[in-house]
Amino acid sequence: MKQTPSDALVVFGATGDLAHKMIFPALYAMVKRGELKVPVIGVAFPNWSLERVHRRVTDSIKRAGGINDKRALRDLLSRLSYVSGDYKDPATFASLKKALGKSRRPAHYLAIPPSLFGTVIERLGAAGLAENARVIVEKPFGRDLASARELNKVARAVFPEDSIFRIDHFLGKEAIMNILYFRFANSFLEPIWNRNYVASVQITLAENFGVKGRGAFYETAGCLRDVIENHLFQIVALLAMEPPAGRDFGAVHTEKAKVFQAMRPLKRDDVVRGQYDGYRREPDVAKHSDVETYCALRLFIDSWRWQGVPWFLRSGKFLPENFTEVLVELKAPPQKLFADSSPVNGRANYVRFQLSPGCDVALAARVKRAGKDFIGSQRELLLCEELIGEETPYQRLLGDAMAGDGALFTREDAVEAAWAVVDTVLKKHHRAIPYKRKTWGPKQADAMIAAFGGWHNPSIKK
Repeated sequence: MKQTPSDALVVFGATGDLAHKMIFPALYAMVKRGELKVPVIGVAFPNWSLERVHRRVTDSIKRAGGINDKRALRDLLSRLSYVSGDYKDPATFASLKKALGKSRRPAHYLAIPPSLFGTVIERLGAAGLAENARVIVEKPFGRDLASARELNKVARAVFPEDSIFRIDHFLGKEAIMNILYFRFANSFLEPIWNRNYVASVQITLAENFGVKGRGAFYETAGCLRDVIENHLFQIVALLAMEPPAGRDFGAVHTEKAKVFQAMRPLKRDDVVRGQYDGYRREPDVAKHSDVETYCALRLFIDSWRWQGVPWFLRSGKFLPENFTEVLVELKAPPQKLFADSSPVNGRANYVRFQLSPGCDVALAARVKRAGKDFIGSQRELLLCEELIGEETPYQRLLGDAMAGDGALFTREDAVEAAWAVVDTVLKKHHRAIPYKRKTWGPKQADAMIAAFGGWHNPSIKK
């Protein structure tokens, strides 16, 4: 069903870091493409003049890549107005209502601390600003199962579910979208994409830097909440889901939710937590902090397709490389006809998705070498996609939300089902194990996956 587009965009937190780094550069790109033709109202606490807000937006765009279209910048600034006020004060929302003027279908984007989500949503409802409107909620959507349920309850009391857009910028990446397309646009994959042929799946999101001055945030989150429960779980859902009945976002959401519901709840021994040396000396970090900057886990999906197949997920800071990759390892041939046909170094045939820094899909297969002997080597058949002209995740997701297209967002039942998988280990877990910077984390994480060929640690060519 065709949705009616929003006729205004309200950005709560307009003077904040997220707006400066991501949102305003995305809006500038949307103006350049002719995709943004509605008023933009910034809302924040600082009592800034509109001129100062304009300077902030201009600086944002300069830092993000420069201004190469002055007409587009003037267009964006001409659409921008600003409301200053406390999010808890009804007068702020009365001022917002006045600033919206004739707009009747606004999209409210909450680029604010999660502790304020519920307050702003309730105030929007009380001010009559939720009718025919949409709300875009930045992650994290809750910090555990109980808080996610409470936030869903608050949001659903004000907005219908199809007007709530829970944003995870990771889902807006071209390479992530390619997983869904590659799986269901090709017929050769389906016969082997199950427990009969897949030995294991591993997903890595590695970062070669630390918390970058965000110690206060990381103390409230940790790697499991910040990366694995949302970003990596979303990748798992795209890899593990059944074919949807259609391409409408409702059908896709239904199949993704089923994956989360089939995930076996994690236990303490399924998770290895690590903390890089020096984390406790970062600004705003507790002296004896047990927050994990690295997390590896073993996951099972109790469904007909995936029963018994282990999924290994890991992410961490100050690892040797900066990349995100999936390795779907296939089972070895059932009969050893050739001396070298068993897995080399524990690695059988596999399908590999590199999601960053590049966008590659590779199929590894053994090929015979020239000569009389039946000896070969494993080679990758590589499909490489150049992402020239790719939209940024925020550009795509903001455009989709304002158009009412929820395909790349997360539904209420999926949010709660994902939190249910990790809820126990958020409260009861082993202590974080120290690891040296620029290593692949604690050795205990290697032991977890040793029987399945170990972690795939690619060296990214500079």
